[in-house]
Amino acid sequence: MPLLTTELLAKGAPLDALAPCDAIGAMIDGQISALKTVSAAAQKLDSAAQLMAGSIRSGRSLVFVAAGSSGLMALADACELSGTFGISPDAVSIFMAGGVPVDGRMLGDVEDDVTAAIDVVARVNAGDTVIVLSASGTTPYALAVAEGVKAKSASVIGLANNPDTALLKLADVAIYLATPPEVIAGSTRLGAGTAQKAALNIMSTLMGIKLGHVYRGMMVNVVADNAKLVERAASIVSHIADVSRGNAKAAIRTANANTKAAILIAKGCTALQATAALAAHDGHLDACFKSLNFNQDENV
Repeated sequence: MPLLTTELLAKGAPLDALAPCDAIGAMIDGQISALKTVSAAAQKLDSAAQLMAGSIRSGRSLVFVAAGSSGLMALADACELSGTFGISPDAVSIFMAGGVPVDGRMLGDVEDDVTAAIDVVARVNAGDTVIVLSASGTTPYALAVAEGVKAKSASVIGLANNPDTALLKLADVAIYLATPPEVIAGSTRLGAGTAQKAALNIMSTLMGIKLGHVYRGMMVNVVADNAKLVERAASIVSHIADVSRGNAKAAIRTANANTKAAILIAKGCTALQATAALAAHDGHLDACFKSLNFNQDENV
């Protein structure tokens, strides 16, 4: 059986045989090459984002599943969804083989533990979207989860860095990231991990856009739960509604820290009108502005 691409060594002199600056250059080149592979999956990334948005819109959940380095990529993206897009933490679950590490230990044999997948599958419901990552595309833990949740009518998005692998064949949306051999053979925390993280970032951002949580390039569903984010929300409201920061902060208080509602309030709505408009238009500010006859082009 031929070696998987992720197990092969990149061409050129071995990394440890190079002078430090040349080694750095080789690693940067490897990262750039990995990132370039993500653009080839653009259509699949959009399809994945559509599934994710559909689950959130219908009150279902996003479930991230992986082992090892892929799990760390999933963890980083999943934990940002609440702060960036206001996705309820209750609607996001993260399962790593062996559990999320709390120190520098990340056991290797847990990715072969298919019995651990039983608990994950039990927590998934019909209508959920399950994002399963495996650089090899063959990780037993990841495959067992994908098989189990498909049987429960959940949607599976599979990300792998080798073609025609079992995970990609199982997935409803199969995202093949054709990263080249690694500068350290088999170290998928490098090129493969970079491509996976970029793909996840793109998928979740597209999801946010489809849910109406991005407007004019701003995170209008931001949860302002610390001093920095309160100031960010005030800047967003001030810019979009074309009001002073003082008026923006007053609107945020009236809206109980709901940034979208605060924008509408700053434009002249009552809190009740803002809430009703957002409910009527699925949280999309563009549609709210049109229904309320607000002209945004003159302000932004």
